[in-house]
Amino acid sequence: MFTGIIQAIGQVKIKTTHKKGVVFTFLSVDLDFDTVAIGDSIAVSGVCLTVIDLDSDGFKADVSQETLDCSILGDLSVGNNVNLEKSLRINQGIDGHIVSGHVDGRGEVVDKVTEGKSTRFKISVSQSLVKYIARKGSITVNGVSLTVNNINENVFDINVVPHTLMATTLVQLNIGDVVNIEVDMIARHLEQLLNNK
Repeated sequence: MFTGIIQAIGQVKIKTTHKKGVVFTFLSVDLDFDTVAIGDSIAVSGVCLTVIDLDSDGFKADVSQETLDCSILGDLSVGNNVNLEKSLRINQGIDGHIVSGHVDGRGEVVDKVTEGKSTRFKISVSQSLVKYIARKGSITVNGVSLTVNNINENVFDINVVPHTLMATTLVQLNIGDVVNIEVDMIARHLEQLLNNK
């Protein structure tokens, strides 16, 4: 479980492809690995990955083909930056919203506009995700907890304040870029409950 509050930016150090997926080595001098153990979860640009090896400034994670197919992790190359968040501990407060790290799909940046000191992004998603996205509801974009300003057909917009922009990889986003999307967990569970009445 995560909050969508990014703790550090990391970088892809090594990408090793095999028949059933990819093993990544991620490097981050800013993430505190003292409290991380092999088997722990770390969200990488919104995707929950299990630590399979660890050192003082990075970790390895095995990524299945299923995860590569439904996220942007398969598009990552050595040198690319990623958002990192360690899993939520019981004694921690939740500053963002409840995030599972199970990406629901991809979105595409269709507009980027500076508004004062903030940046407004418009992101298109598949029609299958639209029903889970609500105006003023929560959404996760590349692991970052954000508020939906509005949704029009299959395009929603978010306003990103300067601190969030500079503390995450969102600062690098441009029109045409593809992002990981996780919709609100409560909306997903409510649908499941209603469909099984």
